[in-house]
Amino acid sequence: MSKRKLNRREVLNMGAKFTVGSVLGASFLPNIASGKYLRHSIREFNVMDYGAAGDGKTLDTIAVQRAIDEAAASGGGARVLIPGGKQFLIGTIELKSNIDFHLADNSELLISTKREDYGKDPAVITARDTNGLLISGTGNIDGQSLKFMTHYDDVDEWWRPGNWRPRMFQLYTCRDLEVKDISFGNAPLWGLHMIGCEQVLVDNLTIRNVLDLPNCDGINPDHCRNVEIKNCDIRCGDDAIVVKATRQEEDFGPSANIHVHDCVLETQDSAVKIGTETTQDIHDILFERCEVKMCCRGCTIQLRDEGSVYNVEFRDINFKSRFFSPPWWGRGEAISFTAIPRTHNTVVGEIHNIKVANINAETENSIRINGTPEGRIRDIDFDNVHINMNRHTKYPGGMFDNRPTQTYPDIETHDNPGFSVRFADEVRLNNCSVKWGDNRPDYYTHALEAESVTGLKLNKFEGEAAHPDKYDAIAIH
Repeated sequence: MSKRKLNRREVLNMGAKFTVGSVLGASFLPNIASGKYLRHSIREFNVMDYGAAGDGKTLDTIAVQRAIDEAAASGGGARVLIPGGKQFLIGTIELKSNIDFHLADNSELLISTKREDYGKDPAVITARDTNGLLISGTGNIDGQSLKFMTHYDDVDEWWRPGNWRPRMFQLYTCRDLEVKDISFGNAPLWGLHMIGCEQVLVDNLTIRNVLDLPNCDGINPDHCRNVEIKNCDIRCGDDAIVVKATRQEEDFGPSANIHVHDCVLETQDSAVKIGTETTQDIHDILFERCEVKMCCRGCTIQLRDEGSVYNVEFRDINFKSRFFSPPWWGRGEAISFTAIPRTHNTVVGEIHNIKVANINAETENSIRINGTPEGRIRDIDFDNVHINMNRHTKYPGGMFDNRPTQTYPDIETHDNPGFSVRFADEVRLNNCSVKWGDNRPDYYTHALEAESVTGLKLNKFEGEAAHPDKYDAIAIH
């Protein structure tokens, strides 16, 4: 009997039977979205045949949309071709099921800067309720971000946005979605934003956003499940890869079963992150084998809402974290897990069952595990985590960043130990170490400081105080 090849849907569905939580203690994670499209293009729909000018000046939205609509109506498997060597000015376009939206070599989509060229919810590449959508090719999308800014603020050291700006991608409830090989940059706002999508593969994207421009995140899986993000090279001002559960009018469900791996990241905010929006549970998430050139926080969980975050692992990640100008959230913390109510009325969820392994970091601030009386953190395992703390930027230190919250100070004056653990239970540090660089300000203190902590266990923990004549290596309050 001949062996039948599994199609992509079958491969994805097999992977969906496994969860990160079931293998956190193991050495592997199934590729939950690694099957390739086994599609054969039936017809090619070149946007030039539908009246596109391709001169970068004429608005080509209608022509591109016509090609998309006819490709979708042709019965599935058709390719919409954005041909190479040309530039197409567009506003909002809506992709459809069972098509390959293909940006050929040396092709470019240039986004319009006029509000009237967009829909009610301004975004460039949109889709809703699709099945089998592929976005492919090695072409580029240019977001023209600086044209949406009013000016550069020399005091705050970032660009100030104007009255409105579109998102690059807004993809709702897409199933069997694949985005691969394309590049985009100069995003005015969030980049690849996926809401309520399932069975997703994001592979080999190149993102080049402006580093000192706020809110230009790289990739945002939001209320998504069974997602694999791999081999991406991202430079952006805001969070590079961030898993969210934003507040929505529609119930899109939790974010779960997400695997991020083998990416190169550079950002002025968090490199790999969960939150800040956590209105539903986020669970079974694995970040691994990422190289972070620069960030303000390496590994981040910001819980501020009623959802809980659990069964999460960060492993095999190297990074450099540092201070940036005050408006950027994060004050150079190496790792930051915080559970802080967003408002006085928030009943904050829980952070629990978190693993961090094989981390090496150069940092200006602490590893921070910070619950609150309203939201304690529990069951945290650090294994083979090593940091070297040293100040080298010009910005003030001796602080922690609690933003966003109305219940605690935004910026909290606080000494910076190597590990800071507060309002937490069952925290285990195995084979972890703290080293100090030559520039050790007075607010660099203990290798480990714990406050209101139960079940703290140390095994082969190494590190002295930054100033041994003034502080003990370990302080437990």
